[in-house]
Formats: sequence, structure tokens, C-alpha cells
Amino acid sequence: MKSTSKANNIPDPTKAELEILQVLWEFGPSTVRFVNDKLNEQRDVNYTSTLKQMQIMAEKGILKRDESQMKHIYIPVEAEQKTKGQLLDRFVNTLYKGSASQLMMQLLGNEQTSKDELDEIKKMLDQLTDKK
Repeated sequence: MKSTSKANNIPDPTKAELEILQVLWEFGPSTVRFVNDKLNEQRDVNYTSTLKQMQIMAEKGILKRDESQMKHIYIPVEAEQKTKGQLLDRFVNTLYKGSASQLMMQLLGNEQTSKDELDEIKKMLDQLTDKK
């Protein structure tokens, strides 16, 4: 796996920050109220907690805040795929010593993998081998 160092030095998001990012990635730039409402569909979250968390995320450089309107709009700095890729790289490097194959063997050995999912994985592997 590749190195997890980030050129722009944005810290990895915490679990709570990832929940906020998930909302922003799914629905696009949003107000704190909107993000808080979406988080409350999963569990009780205080508006002031969401506000403070998003302000901290803006200070850390994880979010940008658009103050051009009366309501502040928050926008993720990094694309979803980039952030997930960096977190996955760190996870694989930490738990599987950088071996993607060890991770895949662990995942595929999991009894929750359906036949349809295995068929899809086989197709993907065939496509990857055809490219080489």
C-alpha cells in the first residue's frame, strides 16, 4: 500500500468528524442545522455539539466555511474517495503490514460475504487481470 503522508497536512478525521463528512459527501455543502438534522436521524446529537465539531473541523482544515450568505455553509476540503483512500491505506499499513492481500483474505473469509458479492469481486479481478 502507498504511504499515508498527506501533502496538505490535513489530519485524519475522527469517528465523529467522519459522521459529519458522510452527510456532507452525500448531500453536498450544507448548514450546521441540516447536518445536525441528518445526524439526529441516526442518534441524538445536540445542535451545539455539531456546531462546535464543525467549527473545529474548519480550524483543522477538514472543512471550509462559506460565510458569503447569512447562513454559513460548510464544505469538505477533501473529496470522499481521497479521504477514504488515505484512511484505508493507514488501516492496511497498521493492521496488515501494508498487505492488501492479507486484508482481502480476511474480508473474503468473513462469512457475511454473499455469493453475489463474491461474483462481483471475481468480475473485478478478471477486469484487473485483463488490463495487465
